Amino acid sequence: MNANPANGEEMNNALENMSRQELGRLFPIIIHPYNPQWPEAFRQEKIVLEAAVGTDSIVRLSHIGSTSVPGLDAKPTVDILLEIKQETDLEKLTQSVRTAGYLISAQPENPPPHLMCMKGYTLAGFSSQAFHLHIRYPDDWDELYFRDYLRSHPQTATAYAALKYRLKDQFEFDRDGYTNAKTDFIREVTATARRAAALQRE
Repeated sequence: MNANPANGEEMNNALENMSRQELGRLFPIIIHPYNPQWPEAFRQEKIVLEAAVGTDSIVRLSHIGSTSVPGLDAKPTVDILLEIKQETDLEKLTQSVRTAGYLISAQPENPPPHLMCMKGYTLAGFSSQAFHLHIRYPDDWDELYFRDYLRSHPQTATAYAALKYRLKDQFEFDRDGYTNAKTDFIREVTATARRAAALQRE
C-alpha cells in the first residue's frame, strides 16, 4: 500500500482496502461533548448529497445517531440515513457518492443495498467533519425510533452517554467491538420506543 498516495483516488483505494483492524487503529473511538454545530453539519451535507445523488432517487435523508440528539455526547461523526428508491441505479449512485467525497464500504451484514459510505477519513486520520452515510431502501427503521426516544427522554440519553464512555475505554481501537457492546441497550430502548409509538397510534 502506498503510504503517500499521489492523488485522492489512490488514497481512497488504500482506505477502502484496509482491514477493520487497521481502520480501528487509524480511527480510534473518541467521544466529544455535544456540539451544537452537528445539526448544521447535517443540513449542509444534505444539500451536498441532494445535488450529487439527485432528488429523483432520494426518498428521505435523515440525521440519525448520537449527533442528532441535542445534548448527547458522541463520536464526532454525523450519521446520515439515505433512503433511495428501489429502481435506483446503484452503480451510478455509488459514483455520485464518490464524487461527493465519500469512501465506499460494502457491508454484507447491513440491509440492502449493503452500502455504508464514509467522509472525512484520510491516511493521517480524521480530516475535518466526519460523516457516515447509510444507504438503504425505504422502511420503518429502528434508528429513527431510537433517535426520537432519546430526544424526548433525557435520562435515557444520559445513561447512553455513560455507557459509551465506559465502552470507549474498553474498545478504543475496536470499532466493531464498541458497536456490538451497545447493541443490547439500543435494542431495549428501540423496543420501548416502538411500543410507545404503537400506543400513540391507537
